[in-house]
Order: sequence, then structure tokens, then C-alpha cells
Amino acid sequence: MNRVVVTGIGAVCPLGNSLKESWEAAKAGLSGIAPVTRFDVSGIKWKVAGEMKEFDAGQYLTRKEVIRIDPFVHYAVAAACMAARDAGLIEQDEGSGMQHVNATLTSRAKEEVRNSSRFTFHPSLESAGVIIGSSRGGIWAIEKELRKTCSRHAAAHAPRISAYLMPATTISMASSYVALKLNIKGHCLGISNACASGMSAIGEAYRLVKSGCETIVLCGGAEAPLCRLCVEGYGASGALSRREDSTASRPFDRTRDGFVLSEGACILVLEDYKSALKRGIRIYGEVVGYGNTTDAFHQTIPSPEGEARAMKKALDEAGLKPGVIHFISAHGTSTPLGDKTETYAIKLSFGDSAYRVPVTALKSLTGHMLAASGALEAAFTLLSMHEGTIPPTVNLKETDPECDLNYVTEQRKAEIEHAMSQSFGFGGVNAVLIFKRMSV
Repeated sequence: MNRVVVTGIGAVCPLGNSLKESWEAAKAGLSGIAPVTRFDVSGIKWKVAGEMKEFDAGQYLTRKEVIRIDPFVHYAVAAACMAARDAGLIEQDEGSGMQHVNATLTSRAKEEVRNSSRFTFHPSLESAGVIIGSSRGGIWAIEKELRKTCSRHAAAHAPRISAYLMPATTISMASSYVALKLNIKGHCLGISNACASGMSAIGEAYRLVKSGCETIVLCGGAEAPLCRLCVEGYGASGALSRREDSTASRPFDRTRDGFVLSEGACILVLEDYKSALKRGIRIYGEVVGYGNTTDAFHQTIPSPEGEARAMKKALDEAGLKPGVIHFISAHGTSTPLGDKTETYAIKLSFGDSAYRVPVTALKSLTGHMLAASGALEAAFTLLSMHEGTIPPTVNLKETDPECDLNYVTEQRKAEIEHAMSQSFGFGGVNAVLIFKRMSV
């Protein structure tokens, strides 16, 4: 079995349009949550979200591509390009021109691909894989086109449905379009595993590299759910906070009342350790354990036993005891039941050591980016290990007696040898990853 390391990370999220910008904001405890500006919320109860700010998809896509594909694909491509560049797999190209263009494409399609390419590629990218998770896929574009359908009843000359609606909104289009832009021709998979989609994508990529099926896999999550349909849908289910300011997301706090919906993407480059050494690239950390379970319990109510099983599976694969985990990046959505359940699950898995391990909840800063949150939290876990810094859980002011672990509420320095990051989702799907710090 191969050792699997992380050699590149790219991210766009409510905290910033790059990994560095987002990480610095997280360490400083700066919230990305603000009043909704994308659509009129005057008639609904949920007023805040984690919106992307000043994101320019045109840096990564042509004008036609920006129009034709859903924003969750825009975000995935942006994060993937940054991750690939971070891993030394692509370089910015002043001109255009792919190294290879599929000979079966029409001349017009070839020209469009050439014109859209702004990078030169490392030879190993062509045989790489890509796995990207998304819970809601192209729901923003679906709502946009539904509005056209509704308007047709009121106007004789309403716009027709876009011919690109179906390909633009499918879950797998994030992986497929990243492959198209980066000339990746290996394993390609779109995963939809609710809020655990991004973490599951990283875990499945880890399996591919560990088994030797792939040498390099780009993986993570992408999400663009900030439309009225999604906000009202999650709100109607009782999952969203009704607070109207940046403190709305308050994981583990006694006054928490739901999560804040957000958007973004994060992509990691997983690579065989020997390949990374040969390329001489910087390594963020090693993936050593992955646990994936289902509760088989309820559609929306989480099970602490199911979450604990995922933690145990990850620990067992890593060959570790709970006492050697030095940091947990919690799912921590800020829902009353979810946070209480996760706290109990950690206690089930860790026993007495549960009270000693530092725990932080990044959704207090970013809101809940669904699939993208798990991937970003995995990335920030790696950065915490790499730099020895744990970002804070903000808005945790009143302790919930049922959430009584060692939550980090101010930036904290820590020596982290092993860390755990976890994501849980509707349907009782659970994904947990364990990372190990690499010796400098």
C-alpha cells in the first residue's frame, strides 16, 4: 500500500478568494457571514448567508463558459486550478494553448478549448484522477431556468430554457469540467453524499492513491446553493438560523438555532508519497485514516453511534488510539441536535481523552458550505498541523451543558502530530479523515 500525502490546496469561500486569504481570516476569527444580497429576502425568515465576495470566474473560464455552466462548477474549477498550481502541476501561461487537444473534437470545439486554456501542464496530470463532491450541484441554474418557465405563462415572448441546463447542473460536471480544463484523463467521479460529500471525495481519492490505482487525484467539494429555493427549503426543514447578523452561526453555544447556508469550493491534491518526493514538492501532511459509515437510522436525525463508528474506522485504519489525536475539526453546524449529537459521538469514541483534545468548528466563520465545508475543514486541519495554529470557534459565548468539550474560542498555538476532521449529512452519512504531520 502507498503512503498518501497532500501536495496542493486551492479554495474559494466566504472568507476569501484564495487559500491564503481564507486561512488568514480564519485564524483572525473574521466571519464571512453577512446579509443576503443575491436575491430578495424580504418575504422570508432567513436573512444571512456566507456569500462569495468579488469572485471573478473569468480568471479561469471563458465568457461563454461562465454563462453556460452553474456557479458550483465555476468555484470547483477555480479551486482546482489553484490547487494544481500549488502542487506544481500547472503554470500560468501568458498565451493560450493546451499541450494536447482531443482529436475527436470538431474544429470549432478544438478552438474553444484552446482559447479557454491558460496553463501549461505537468506530464503527470494527464493520467491523474479527479473526484469532487456536491450536495446540491447546479440548483442555482435550475432555479434560474424554472423562473423562465414560470414567466412564460405571463409573457408571450419569455426566454426559452437553456440548452445547457442539463449538462451544466449535473453533480459530476464539477469533476468533468476540472478534467477538461486541466487535461486530466484518469479516474473521474462526482460524489453526492449530502454534507459529507467533500470529505467523502477526499476519502475515496485517498483509497485510489493508497491502492495504487492512481498516483495523483484532485479531490474536494464545490457548492453554490445560495438561491431562494435552497434557503427556503433548508429553512422549512428547521435547519437554518433566524438570526440576522454575522453571529448567526454559533456552534456548541446554548443559544444556537441552526446553520447559515454558504457557498464555495475547496480542492486538495492527493499524491503518492514517492511521487511527491521525486517531484520535490512541498507536502502539507499525510492522510492516514478514513472512516465512512451510515447510521441506518433516520432521514434527518443524526445518530451518535453512527458518527462514532466512522471515527473508530478512521482511527483503526490509522493504527491510532484516541489519546494521540491532538486536534479535532468538528462538523459543528450550529443546529441544536447536530452539535449535541456530535459532542456525544466524540465522547463515545474518545472516552476520557475527549475532554483533553482541542475542538474547533470552522462553520462559525464560514457558515455551512455543504460539500465544500468538509473539504475546506480538511484543508484547514492540514494548515493547523503545518503551522501549529488552531483557528477559533467564534460566537461561542454561552456554554451548553450538553456540549462540554475543549472548544477553542481564541486562536491557539499547538503541537499537532495527528488530527481528525469530520463531516456528517442527511440520511445518516458520516465521513472522517485522520491526518499526520510530516517531519520537516
